[in-house]
Amino acid sequence: MIFQLWMPLVLAVMIFLIGLMGVIFRRNLLIMMMGIELMLNASNLLFVTFSKIHQRVDGEVMSIFVMAIAAAEAAAGLGLVIALFRTLKTVNSDSIQLLRD
Repeated sequence: MIFQLWMPLVLAVMIFLIGLMGVIFRRNLLIMMMGIELMLNASNLLFVTFSKIHQRVDGEVMSIFVMAIAAAEAAAGLGLVIALFRTLKTVNSDSIQLLRD
């Protein structure tokens, strides 16, 4: 099968939109974090696709940096979610009002 530009672009846009909808419409913090991970993975797909098209390694290097940022975000985010769940017994973002009080 011949590599065509539109295939990974359409896939990356679909993955990004699924992640964006998860962040915007869902109120569960874990689902919101999964949406952020999907958006980061879509950007990785675009970096690697354009790197392959231009025959340069810049996209792969940037993708590795994005993966490192995603791993740090997941570790810190899950730690915060666990701490909030232990305190409030919920991970619903609507019921969290610690900073408002």
